[in-house]
Amino acid sequence: MQTPMTIRDHLERARIVYGDRVGIYDEPDQPAPSLGDLTYGQFYDLAQGMAAGLDDLGLEQGARVGIVSQNSARLLTTLFGASAWGRVAVPINFRLGPDEVEYIVDHSGCEVLILDPELEDTLGDIKVKHRFISGEESDSLFKVGAEARPWTPDENATATINYTSGTTARPKGVEMTHRNLWSNAAIFGWHTGVNDRDVYLHTLPQFHCNGWGMPYATTAMGVPQVNLRKVDGPEILRRIETYGVTLLCGAPAVVAAILDAAAEWDGEIPGKDRVRMVVAGAPPPTRTIERVETELGWEFIQIYGLTETAPLLTINRSRQEWDDDTPAERASKLSRQGVPAVGITMATDPEGEVLARGNHILKSYWNNPEASAEALADDWFHTGDGGVIEDDGYLTLQDRKKDVIISGGENVSSIEVEDCLFSHPAVEEVAVIGVPDEKWGETVKALVVVGGDADVSERDLIDYCREKIAHYKCPTSVEFRQELARTATGKLQKFKLRAPYWEGVEKGIN
Repeated sequence: MQTPMTIRDHLERARIVYGDRVGIYDEPDQPAPSLGDLTYGQFYDLAQGMAAGLDDLGLEQGARVGIVSQNSARLLTTLFGASAWGRVAVPINFRLGPDEVEYIVDHSGCEVLILDPELEDTLGDIKVKHRFISGEESDSLFKVGAEARPWTPDENATATINYTSGTTARPKGVEMTHRNLWSNAAIFGWHTGVNDRDVYLHTLPQFHCNGWGMPYATTAMGVPQVNLRKVDGPEILRRIETYGVTLLCGAPAVVAAILDAAAEWDGEIPGKDRVRMVVAGAPPPTRTIERVETELGWEFIQIYGLTETAPLLTINRSRQEWDDDTPAERASKLSRQGVPAVGITMATDPEGEVLARGNHILKSYWNNPEASAEALADDWFHTGDGGVIEDDGYLTLQDRKKDVIISGGENVSSIEVEDCLFSHPAVEEVAVIGVPDEKWGETVKALVVVGGDADVSERDLIDYCREKIAHYKCPTSVEFRQELARTATGKLQKFKLRAPYWEGVEKGIN
């Protein structure tokens, strides 16, 4: 027997098995009225109510529903309320500027757009058929008690489109099917030991790879989910203490914020000997990994993946054979990207690019057949990362082959930043590179050749970018050059431009 695997399965199980358990703790400090504490039964009713509300708007199954929001119960409801009844959720990065969000709305074909109240002034003019401000206005979609239109489950149907910055100036829409999301949730949950005694803290942005898929895994297992609107080290520790949190995910910058807060914390660190923290986005320094164990008393788990892989490709979790190691020795082993997750096959090509196969790798890039064919050539997913797979199966990343900077866990297309700087009248040539940064892993640096007698400062160019693109993409420093290293055919030699800033760093990523 074979039945279709859809994310409706996770929601239905939560309703049936854990319907009376509080499953969602909404963020109390937000501009919209908080939804408070929701049982999984109430959460199911909200999600189905949203599907019924979308029915009333005349949205066909397969229609796109966009939401731009920080972490909230309403965003979680949208992930299920759209996809579990046959529509497509499009969670959008709230840090993006109006032009970028407008492009995603147009490109994906969103018919509905839900906006966080804080974003109404900047994004409120985006043209879309149905726009709602999150809160009382968007809550009008919740037709609680109404039966949503039946949907014939199809595991190969697109469930979400997640936009990611890459080697092009415009972001690409990653199509994730129900089967992709189901597989990632099951395998990720299995490897990290998700169970109904856990309490999960949403420190990871829920728009980012659908919160890496943890909302599906935790919902299926009846795990209480605590929403956190904004990353703040002391507040993370307070919520871990208040709710008895056992599991959270985040980028290295979140780890750094927690360690800073722990240094000032009065008393035993919350979650000692209980919390597991899953980290991805960029490999943190070995010393940081060691401090998670020695200063927080938490378990450090590293994963590697991309938006295109839902994201889990490899996982590195401490194993029995390492129990007698010192914390420093264990941290050194944990600094690798890890071994393939169940069902994932990894390889490298002759040039060292990391390749992957598995059940939760993207269906395609939406409306971009050329990029899809390139990424999935020869029946492998081409990650764009350079690495080595050791004899024991562990992957270690060494360089980033594609022109992407990962800063604080967010992808930044250097081409997009270069395009922005090129539009400034004083800029004649520009190369944007990633350089090591202790807090963010990498940060954006612009190398600029100024034309003629133009007079422009570092601050001028940074401010210019901040007016046009998301702030996290903007250069944190600008260095003026007389010329930029190029090949005989005129191509920028980024590796030569990057090299001086990475001297003394073992890998070409940080």
